[in-house]
Amino acid sequence: MAFNNDYIGRKGLSASYQNQAVNAIKLFSKINRMGLEIPGEIHRPRRDKHLPNVLSKAEVKTILNCCGNLKHKAMLSLIYSCGLRRGELLRIKPSDIQADRGLLLIRHAKGNKDRMAPLSAKTLALLREYYRGYRPKIWLFEGQEAGKPYDERSLQQVMRRAVVSAGINKPATLHWLRHIYATDLPEAGTDLRYIQENLGHKSSRTTEIYTHVSTRYLQNITSPFEDL
Repeated sequence: MAFNNDYIGRKGLSASYQNQAVNAIKLFSKINRMGLEIPGEIHRPRRDKHLPNVLSKAEVKTILNCCGNLKHKAMLSLIYSCGLRRGELLRIKPSDIQADRGLLLIRHAKGNKDRMAPLSAKTLALLREYYRGYRPKIWLFEGQEAGKPYDERSLQQVMRRAVVSAGINKPATLHWLRHIYATDLPEAGTDLRYIQENLGHKSSRTTEIYTHVSTRYLQNITSPFEDL
């Protein structure tokens, strides 16, 4: 209790930090066999639950249209159209694009698992235009030095510049594009089990978060005020 009041409370430490501290104490005691009497169920704070940040489709379109560079537009468009993580995008090779099947092979995703994502005809057309102009050697998106993948920090800067150029006053990041993709799928009526597989979520609970920000589900709710 003294630790909670005098250290955690005074410093305003997060729930995540507090849980890490509890785990560290337990592990330290176990490894060193100190024989400390630690209660089996130490009080753990509940983590805050925040909804994912999203942009509207109109805002996404404006951001993509503000990319004057074809490579930059192709990168951001592919993240949005396939719900990719930043690292997943930069590990794609041209051979991973299965144009005849309309699929993208995502190798070594989170958890070191491969997965497939659908490629729309519009996305394929953009990628073909990009490929003809840049002719990457190994990776689909390479930096100034041929054969080396595009730099992650540079990719973040591409997104920031596009957001500023679009005049959007939100702290939008690359991961927001993935959030928007995940939100748009349930709005289009896509089954949650498919969305989970498509996004590479280990738990269905992670996928279900996106139904809370989906306007399709919210708009289908009728207020009891209407029946008064």
